[in-house]
Amino acid sequence: MPPKVFLKNYGCSANTADTQTLAGCLKQAGIPLATTPQEADVLIFNTCAVKGPTENRVINDLKAAPKDKKIIVAGCLPKISFERLVREVRFEGVVGPAFGRGIVDVVLRVAAGEKVVELGAKGGFPQLDLPKASSNPVVSIVPVSYGCLGSCAYCCVVQARGHLRSCGVSEVVARVARDYAAGAREFWFTSQDMGCYGRDVGSDLSELLFAVEAVPGDFFMRVGMMTPNMVSNMQNRLISAFKSKKIFKFAHLPVQSGDNAVLQYMRRFYTVEEFKGVVDAFRVQFPLMTLATDVIVGFPGETEKAFQNTLALLEEVRFDVVNVSKFFARPKTVAAKMHDDIVDKEEIKRRSTVAAELAKRVSLERNRRWVGWTGEILIDEKGKVAGSWVGRNFAYKPIAVKSRRKLLGKTVKVQVTDATETYLKATIQES
Repeated sequence: MPPKVFLKNYGCSANTADTQTLAGCLKQAGIPLATTPQEADVLIFNTCAVKGPTENRVINDLKAAPKDKKIIVAGCLPKISFERLVREVRFEGVVGPAFGRGIVDVVLRVAAGEKVVELGAKGGFPQLDLPKASSNPVVSIVPVSYGCLGSCAYCCVVQARGHLRSCGVSEVVARVARDYAAGAREFWFTSQDMGCYGRDVGSDLSELLFAVEAVPGDFFMRVGMMTPNMVSNMQNRLISAFKSKKIFKFAHLPVQSGDNAVLQYMRRFYTVEEFKGVVDAFRVQFPLMTLATDVIVGFPGETEKAFQNTLALLEEVRFDVVNVSKFFARPKTVAAKMHDDIVDKEEIKRRSTVAAELAKRVSLERNRRWVGWTGEILIDEKGKVAGSWVGRNFAYKPIAVKSRRKLLGKTVKVQVTDATETYLKATIQES
């Protein structure tokens, strides 16, 4: 009798796609999936280690795992902090990210009592023809590439995911067409950096979007994070692609700092002025576009003046979403070797609080502009409260509605009645 497996996912949408693929491969091989750890024989933790607190949380969860279960640690953490895993955690198997069909063999070997360590050099490849198991049939996460072309001083993910490896445009088109036929209506294109997609295979993101736009059907595309300097040399073509009604008017452009000196320390290859140029180019074409960004506070060399420059940028550009992170030195990164101008931990905490409060205030002000808006949304998830649903409008704004009907995957007309910092509230307009 095959072992029963429980999967737990951490981290980004690329990791979520990897977990869905692992689940699909196990299911296809006849290995049953458990809904709780208690009913499983083998626990697979598909891990993330992009930030120190995330790594600590994963390690604590692994330590708390039931002693009578066999454990496989998958994903980025083993490639980034393998020594810590060996030192602190009990496990029977270790594999890297995007392990795909190989997980079947590893599960069977671990269940038979073998200890398995499979950490390939490249960190996997996005194989779009593999089976997948998803709890949400409306949303299809499509990992179009792994790895990146950057060399950011703070980033440890490159150790896990490696250099850029992109799927061909035709592979992505085939996956979208297949998932659309299976019921998907919202496609998330994800990678470590969507801006550098295709540059290893003679293509780019704009070509991909034009190709998918031509797939017959009524669906939406969400484009994942794009490093600003990777957008610049295809900016006009990319904006032309974004004019499609099938593409959410949403862009995730991580600025990381509003100070040019800090951007140099971080090894980010753009200036604040160049970043604002990219933002302005999008907003001229799409005034209601949702703009998300990331900010790291307390990076070595970030003076109080540099921090104030970041706050000024947040106030000026007025992002809809800001992910504020405290700087934590990650293993084997350039930043981990920076010992000059270190920012005190309590000061980092203060700066994080100040930046987050500013970001929340601006987000609420931005969201209040939508009160009174009437239009269509695609319901793409169940709400946290019984009888509630969450949908997205053309700008990818999350909009909560209430209905006793089953609305997942449906398009409904709504009127926005209220706004919070993170989402909008609306009533359904009955036709």
